Amino acid sequence: MSIASSTLTYAVETIRWTPDGVVMIDQTRLPHETVYVTAKTYGEVAEAIRTMIIRGAPAIGVAAAMGVALGALHSNDLAGDMPTICRTLAETRPTAVNLFWAIERMRTLYESLAQQPAAMIREAMVEEAKRVRLEDIAINEAIGRHGAPLVPDGKTVLTHCNAGALATAGFGTALGVIRAAVRAGKHIDVFADETRPFLQGARLTAWELQQDGIPTTVITDSMAGHFLKSGRIGCVIVGADRIAANGDVANKIGTYSVAVLANENQVPFYVAAPVSTLDLTLDSGEKIPIEERAAKEVTHVHGVRVAAEGVKIENPAFDVTPHRYVAAIITERGVARAPYEQSLRAIAES
Repeated sequence: MSIASSTLTYAVETIRWTPDGVVMIDQTRLPHETVYVTAKTYGEVAEAIRTMIIRGAPAIGVAAAMGVALGALHSNDLAGDMPTICRTLAETRPTAVNLFWAIERMRTLYESLAQQPAAMIREAMVEEAKRVRLEDIAINEAIGRHGAPLVPDGKTVLTHCNAGALATAGFGTALGVIRAAVRAGKHIDVFADETRPFLQGARLTAWELQQDGIPTTVITDSMAGHFLKSGRIGCVIVGADRIAANGDVANKIGTYSVAVLANENQVPFYVAAPVSTLDLTLDSGEKIPIEERAAKEVTHVHGVRVAAEGVKIENPAFDVTPHRYVAAIITERGVARAPYEQSLRAIAES
């Protein structure tokens, strides 16, 4: 995987297809360095997903689609290689359903073209991967349009983790709603939870919104309850990595705590996510697999140990917020409210 520094100031382009390979902004280097990496093989795309060079459910879905296309482009035996390509990418991260949605979309396309000449299949796979990226940007803009009316004017919006342009192909889901509200003329500011242990809020969300000129304040995760009680916060908006049929939401660890605190203080808790994040095969969030990540993410901060040697560590990357705490789920096809079994299915089938 080759690395090159970017001269871009800001027009965050999370991921793009190029003749040299799949180019991604290295999110592990932000906000101190704006560096782009080029994955030249599907294995390098998989490694970028696994190591969180690229992260965020929609973004890793786009990356997976491009990874499959890259694998097909360099394969001399499409029929023999396709199962390995898809499996390698699917094994990177278990929670975000967009990853599996994108792989299945690419696999279905391949199967529909399997009898065609190999050159035609490769070209079609590349074009489909590009289409997934463009569709994601349009989807995020639609989520923003549907969600902006829910944001109260003159108040603070609290968000957790990063669900912005960096977590998608562009514009963002939760941050897309915030951006759309600002574009609509609403006067708002944002509180970004730092989001331990990977600090997506402090490193990524604050950086994104700073580039947009949207007033943003970073708070530690443990401060959320204090500010929710203060009356200053008008709503909470977060993204999602998987949403079950009953409206239970898997999102970055700590989201559940924020949802409980928001409900305790009568602050509406909104989830913004594309329809591809819905997993209607699961009747509840109890069945969503939760990724466990390396202990070093907790014991160290920027390579410096902050926990005692030998202490035991658990590091689940996600938690599940029960649907009873979710005021609405904002999608590109509209806003779903309880009862979610009916509203989410209606949106998925629309």
